[in-house]
Amino acid sequence: MAGRWDDVVGRLLMHAAAVLHRTVAGEVAYGRWISRRDRTLRAAHRRGLPVDVLAARMGLTQGWIRQRLNSKKPAEPSTLEEAA
Repeated sequence: MAGRWDDVVGRLLMHAAAVLHRTVAGEVAYGRWISRRDRTLRAAHRRGLPVDVLAARMGLTQGWIRQRLNSKKPAEPSTLEEAA
């Protein structure tokens, strides 16, 4: 029985590693993750969730969320520091 559970757990860990590799590895994958997050934010907002609730749950400012809802990319922190 222990061998069977080891096989199941091993396969689950392999699946988790493959998912992490596809979703986290590389700059292109990071961009896809951000795009998915933004599409999900927009979908939640269309279904009635207000900006303040989205901002609180995501740990971002309301201005940042509004920019993402309007499909605008917020200014990077380095750009803000250079402007100041």
